[in-house]
Amino acid sequence: MRREPQVSETRKKIMGFQTIAGTVYRALTVGKDGPSLYDVCDPLLLNGKGYDRHLGKFYKTALGNPALRPLLRRTGLAELRDEPRLQRLREALIRARDDETPDWAAIGRPVAELLDTLDVQHPSPGPATAPDRAPDSAGIEAIIRSCGAHLLGSFKRNGFIPTYAAFNLIGDADIGGRELSMALTGLNSRGYKNSTLLFNLARVFIARSPARALINPPWTGIAEPMWQPMQIRHRSAYYDAFFTEALLSFVETGLASPDQASASRRAIAAMVDFCLNTSREEVRAQDGSTVSVITALAPLPHPRFSRFFAHIKQDLGFGVYVPDCDTTACSFSAATQAGSDDPILDQPLLDFYAGYQVGGGANEPLVTVPLNDNIDYEGGVVTWIDNLRGERPFGNDLDPTLNLDILEVSFRNHARWKIVETPARLDTISRIIGFQKRLVASGAFSDPRSHIYYLPELYCAYFGRCYAAFIAMPLAAQQAIDPDGAFDFIRTKVLAYVQTELIAAEMNVFDAALALIALGHLGAEPASFTPALHCIVRHLGEGGHHGPFRAYEWNKMKTPTRILVGGPEVTSAFVLMGLALARRVMLRGA
Repeated sequence: MRREPQVSETRKKIMGFQTIAGTVYRALTVGKDGPSLYDVCDPLLLNGKGYDRHLGKFYKTALGNPALRPLLRRTGLAELRDEPRLQRLREALIRARDDETPDWAAIGRPVAELLDTLDVQHPSPGPATAPDRAPDSAGIEAIIRSCGAHLLGSFKRNGFIPTYAAFNLIGDADIGGRELSMALTGLNSRGYKNSTLLFNLARVFIARSPARALINPPWTGIAEPMWQPMQIRHRSAYYDAFFTEALLSFVETGLASPDQASASRRAIAAMVDFCLNTSREEVRAQDGSTVSVITALAPLPHPRFSRFFAHIKQDLGFGVYVPDCDTTACSFSAATQAGSDDPILDQPLLDFYAGYQVGGGANEPLVTVPLNDNIDYEGGVVTWIDNLRGERPFGNDLDPTLNLDILEVSFRNHARWKIVETPARLDTISRIIGFQKRLVASGAFSDPRSHIYYLPELYCAYFGRCYAAFIAMPLAAQQAIDPDGAFDFIRTKVLAYVQTELIAAEMNVFDAALALIALGHLGAEPASFTPALHCIVRHLGEGGHHGPFRAYEWNKMKTPTRILVGGPEVTSAFVLMGLALARRVMLRGA
């Protein structure tokens, strides 16, 4: 494995520092051509007045803090020199602050007008030259061992494997004025509406500032590197479920030492317990019965927040978390793979999910925040589950990748849940498959706008994971669940996208890991693994003292602003799974 000379790395660091210093200087000295964010907001939100004190708290914590204020204080908007327009914006903020029941559509309108002037684009990597041969197997196995050791070392140090969240204040390219209005009128929590309103107002000033290059620098590939300075450590059952799968994969490779295999099994047992017991929550099903699901964040102190975020979480508008369908599905799947016999797994989740499934327009209002209304929701299951108090602070949305996780856990438990033998369950799963087939047939699966929490590339990898669970079922069950061959149709389309677009372009390590997971599960020729394998081998060591690789975007929130979730350990987990799968396929071919 070739490394670039150290002098080259040193030069890159010096050039990077010079670029940052230049950007900061320009932000601090740029000529001001209109009212700044602070000119608009300080008189209204720093005085502690109003019916809703949270709006001011959020402003001071997230936008008026000493780190951001110097970078944006000289950035003004020329259109706000127009006094009537400035007054309409200030009046909207006053109404958000003072009204007991604000008219959020009206409040959002002046911010939406400004938001529609932004030019924020999704990454569009250029073409790449494919290497001639795959890296040698010894190098691949060394990276698998390195990633496994990284995960186990992190678990030993922390007592869990951490994941991190980071704010990208430039926002998401799919959120314009129309989508802001959807969020403000569809979200349930006033605090979450406050943060969405102010974050999106700040996006306009950031995009017009020289500081934009500092806050949102360019990168290689699709998945965004997490280089933001404020990263929030936390733990969730959703993450533990995937770390469980990664360590199971490590053990299955046979590359773990006896001590590492034992440590992996102990960590797996602890993480499954965290998923099924610590994070368990009781909710009401549509028929009034009580069902055990898995909450997005267990009660304190279990999320293991970094101390700073634990202190300001409420001020930022993240006061209440509720269970979600995805965390529940992934936790049940990981526990099933780990061989758990916990009675919670006997619950046929499809009966519960049917109550959150969009059908025939009758329950379309389930999707209160339709940011991806370019796709047909029919048959899809929404994200968030009402807790026993009826709270749903994020409103509700519908994500295609989440629905793949529901299919995957159902395939793994098809016999236990008697899916084929139960017409209602078979109908629920058939409609989810129909939702996925229409999504892929339209080509919308490759459009970032179609996805709420994930990248299209991650959808492809998760479809591969889902497809592997599907073909592991007996043939009779496959035919009963998918009599029309939807899975073969989707496989062909997804595989073509990965082969002709994802791996044909410049990739970063996380992109490459996702490509390997999709290619390996979907039966691609081993020769097609070569670009992704070389990308991973070439970047080994990029994580410095944090791990073998740096942190990249795994999943995201589009509201209240673009919040990325990932971490060095997450990258190690996905690289481990991708390389282990590729190695297994290549060994089988050899």
